[in-house]
Amino acid sequence: MVENRPLLTVISHLILLVGILLIALPIWITFVAATHDEARMLQAPIPMLPGGYFWENFKRTLFGSGLSGTEIAPVWRMLANSLAMAMMISLGKISISLISAFAIVYFKFPFRMGFFWLIFITLMLPVEVRIMPTFQVVANLGMLNSYWGLSIPLIASATATFMFRQVFLTIPDEMLESARIDGASPMRFFWDILIPLSRTNIAALFVILFIYGWNQYLWPLLITTDADMTTIVMSIKQMLEAAEQSPQWNVIMMTALLAMIPPVFVVISMQKLFVQGLTETDK
Repeated sequence: MVENRPLLTVISHLILLVGILLIALPIWITFVAATHDEARMLQAPIPMLPGGYFWENFKRTLFGSGLSGTEIAPVWRMLANSLAMAMMISLGKISISLISAFAIVYFKFPFRMGFFWLIFITLMLPVEVRIMPTFQVVANLGMLNSYWGLSIPLIASATATFMFRQVFLTIPDEMLESARIDGASPMRFFWDILIPLSRTNIAALFVILFIYGWNQYLWPLLITTDADMTTIVMSIKQMLEAAEQSPQWNVIMMTALLAMIPPVFVVISMQKLFVQGLTETDK
């Protein structure tokens, strides 16, 4: 029997409310700043209530000139670059990890576990550690200022391979035997049985990897010199330092607000599958 403690319930809800306020306050300030004009945002104190310039700032930031006095690409182009990069990274990581985990679990070949541990050891070598040789390889292949250069060096994932390996190990061997008896080829077993059973795990991993790709800053900053290949995360930092002038906070905050929309949309639209993929323990 669970004991009812009203005081503990009230304290728990108060802690939750304080946590929500701490998280939501910066987002609210960003939204409010995106609804005022440039002159108001340079005055103290900063406004805490929305203004009447939201649509004007929205059109100016997304479709118009954006930040005046700079050579930064239009915000819609930067959003498209970030979206392409995040999608290529997430889908590439999932595809390669599924195939590698499938090979490690269901195929018997020499040094099979050795190859798995070699993949796993790469967790100790993130992009930041191997950034110079990675940049040299990308430059020699002529992939600077390209979507391939933005995404391919970040596609390999030991974490995703390990996750799918653990998922495949939970699938009963009887399913593999049944597929063999029915004459299914290995790839038919992969597409018709393993992929559907891994649907929730794929969705959970997609959400995590999409946000990982969307928030990349250091690697795009290193390999892009063309303004048209700038990502949205890079642009916010560049806007703060652009043209050696007073920051145009209404445009910068509108850009930050637009940058939050795709990850939030992905999380909300895939929330159910995301939770199932992280909490399922059996099939």
